[in-house]
Amino acid sequence: MIGTGTIVNTAAIVAGGLLGGFFKNGIPEKYKEIIIQGVGLSVMIIGISGALQGIFVVGPDGAISRCCIMTMIFSLLIGGVIGELFNIEGRLEQAGLWLQGRFRGGGSVAEGFVVATLLFCVGAMSIVGSIEDGLTGNASTLYAKSILDCVLAAVLSSTMGYGVLFSAVSVFLYQGAFTLLAGVVKPWLTDAVISQVSVVGSVLILGIGINMLGIKKIKTGNLVPATFIPFVYYLILKLIEK
Repeated sequence: MIGTGTIVNTAAIVAGGLLGGFFKNGIPEKYKEIIIQGVGLSVMIIGISGALQGIFVVGPDGAISRCCIMTMIFSLLIGGVIGELFNIEGRLEQAGLWLQGRFRGGGSVAEGFVVATLLFCVGAMSIVGSIEDGLTGNASTLYAKSILDCVLAAVLSSTMGYGVLFSAVSVFLYQGAFTLLAGVVKPWLTDAVISQVSVVGSVLILGIGINMLGIKKIKTGNLVPATFIPFVYYLILKLIEK
């Protein structure tokens, strides 16, 4: 059934978040720190590998060529300006603080909500998996993502608290929207467009890893619109060709 992947993914995040929150008080602070560092490094590797996979293409003759570089750069620049204009990250933080004011618990609800929402939503698997589910009813990608998200939710909630749980709502709405819209935009979802979206999404995942390690504060929330720029660019080209 179309949409099952998102439902399973949402349930997996809730399950992982509850499990991690249950063990939160039983984990010494020094272990929490090393756990979040391990997750941060893992997230960076996922982002780097996803970006490189989309950028470097092996041709029929075995030669390696690059693609999507300029699209990625302009997507990040234009998307970042749009995100800054609408202050997406700030609004996400406000939503987290609003939740924190109503659900008092260990850790920062706002921090857990924002970090988890960005991590679970901006990845290539989230977008591509939702599109596959909407177009063909094949939710295998989202099922695989559910397993990863369950583990990450457990680790994040064990260090950041129950704010991670509320990211399940964001995932449900975000992925659900892509699934529902997939049928409408099907004629324009070429392999090239999906690949470019995946590259941009992977770069944002890398940014999340950098934030988790405290290397540099990157407003990944404000960069989220960048994932839609390749699709908009493709539509503009089609209109020009007509």
